[in-house]
Amino acid sequence: MGLIAREIERRGLPTVSLTSAWSITRRVNPPRAVYTDFPLGHTAGKAHDGELQRQIMRAALHALTSVSIPGTIEPLPCHWSADDSWKDRVMRPQAADASRASRGHDDRVERHAEPQYQNEADRLLAERAPVCQGCLWLAD
Repeated sequence: MGLIAREIERRGLPTVSLTSAWSITRRVNPPRAVYTDFPLGHTAGKAHDGELQRQIMRAALHALTSVSIPGTIEPLPCHWSADDSWKDRVMRPQAADASRASRGHDDRVERHAEPQYQNEADRLLAERAPVCQGCLWLAD
């Protein structure tokens, strides 16, 4: 997203990226970003925690005016839990029981080289589109 943010900024619109992946964000160098030390996929907060989500969104919007050095990643003082024990499980395969774990069972979703679609209608729409519909406004 940082690469897209830079192009949007080049066209005169300020951007701020939300991230839970510091090293990746540093590599793509968006104009400005706010960082939550949360599990991937939960960058904007916990499900059903509207107050935390609003706090994160307010901080992100504030970064639009408060971050003046390009490439700054501003860490937010939010915590996923009382301690960091959740990090011990993040990149490890999950197992339903100890015997599966000892055999190296991996419950993570399989990765595919080809696009995967939620349903046939989505696949048909994607194949018919001459360009990415979400990126049309970037065309010169």
